[in-house]
This record gives sequence, C-alpha cells and structure tokens, in this order.
Amino acid sequence: NYIGGYEVFINDFSKLDEISRSIKKSILFQDENQRQDYHVKTIQEDQREIFLWLSFLDLNVIIILILMILVSTINMGSGLLVLIITKTNLIGLLKAIGATNWTIRKIFLHQAVFIIFKGMIWGNIIGIGLCLLQQYYVLIPLNPEVYYLNAVPIELNWMHIVLLNLGTLLLCVAMLVIPSYVVTKISPIKALKFD
Repeated sequence: NYIGGYEVFINDFSKLDEISRSIKKSILFQDENQRQDYHVKTIQEDQREIFLWLSFLDLNVIIILILMILVSTINMGSGLLVLIITKTNLIGLLKAIGATNWTIRKIFLHQAVFIIFKGMIWGNIIGIGLCLLQQYYVLIPLNPEVYYLNAVPIELNWMHIVLLNLGTLLLCVAMLVIPSYVVTKISPIKALKFD
C-alpha cells in the first residue's frame, strides 16, 4: 500500500514497446477493493515532450545532411564544368587523335573523383578531430539546468561515417556524369581554332 510504482530498466531501447506490452499483460488485474487499476507507462509516454524534441533533432540532422550533399554536388558540378572549359584545347586535341567522348569524360571524372576524395579526407580529419576534442576535452559545455546535460554529447559511429563517405562519393560522382556530357558537344576543329 506504500509503493507508488516500480521503475524497470531495459538494456535494448528498441524493445521498449514489446517489453511494455509484456508487463501490461502480466499485471492486468485490479486490487482487492476494486479502487485502482494498475497501469504501465513507458518513458516515451511519460516524457513525451522530450522525445518529440529529440525526433525534431533527428529531422534537422537529415535536412542538414541533404543540404550539404546538395551543395557539394552543385559545387563539384560547377568545378568540373570550369575544368572542362579551361581544357577545351586538350579535349579538341584528344578528339583529333581519335579519343572517344567516353574516354575523355572518364579523364575528367577521374580528376573530379580525386578532388572529391581529397576533400573528404580533409573533411573527415577536421570533423572527426573536432568530435574527438569535444568528447575528451569538452570544448562546448552546456548548462545542465536547461539541457539536462553538461556538455554536447558526441557519438562516433564508424559504420555511419563510412556509409556517409561512400554515399557522398557515389552521389557526387553520379551527379558529375551530367556535366561531363559537355565534352561530347566540343568540336575538335572549333576547339583547336579556339587556341
């Protein structure tokens, strides 16, 4: 009669609903005087506002990643176009000696992949380095009374980092195939006269 409730801790948060249903089935009864139903509330039901706020943070991360990938593909596409325009004479010369359009496009795509790869290496060094500094030395502290945390939390999931890098590389290369099509429009005669 003096217990207000029991708190159950679980190891796998993804099984929260399953465990909640199991506990509800186990205690589905009323007390002897029929005064009060026993009920089960998960932390998601009890702290709904916090989980709603966290779901908005997840949405923000997705939007930011999409915007970053979009900006990087646009930048790489414009960079490839500039590279093609500055190498118009080379393209004309290669076509004049018999190189196919696809061969010339591959040259520029390989150059673009090299630039993307170099940028990704520097980006990973800076990004992971800042995350490690935050994780071990707390560069950005938080007010625990407001945020319930004393520092910005960092979780480095290496599988996510690898997948993000591979996805970015593949998406950027796929988006560069369209600008490389400009090579097919360059005429060898006009390109060599252009010099």
